[in-house]
Amino acid sequence: MSDALNHPLTAALRPLLDAVGATAVAPAEARAEDVVLEWDGAPALAVRLPHLSSALDRLLAEMVRQFDGRPLTELDRADKQRVVALLEERGAFTVRHGVETVASALGVSRFTVYNYLNRQEKD
Repeated sequence: MSDALNHPLTAALRPLLDAVGATAVAPAEARAEDVVLEWDGAPALAVRLPHLSSALDRLLAEMVRQFDGRPLTELDRADKQRVVALLEERGAFTVRHGVETVASALGVSRFTVYNYLNRQEKD
């Protein structure tokens, strides 16, 4: 394991990297699209951001964690509405096929997700 992966900056950022699905890599292994972070004026860590296509999957997994690990399909209507509201706050429906993906994960129709979103706008 490289020094970059054992660096204090990496340890401090680990919860954030895990939350957004990013990967820590050594600066020497950085690609052009990676973000290189410095510590005391020297490259200490490169951050490889995830592809957008996996963002919605990570958001749905986070919803499962927030609702005590229960499958989203087993949530009651109020909790499903809360999931839709939380996903809307996080931009889940800006991803192509977001409504369809969320509907499938919740075990409801697209129409139901749109109803939850419209209800949210009224409140």
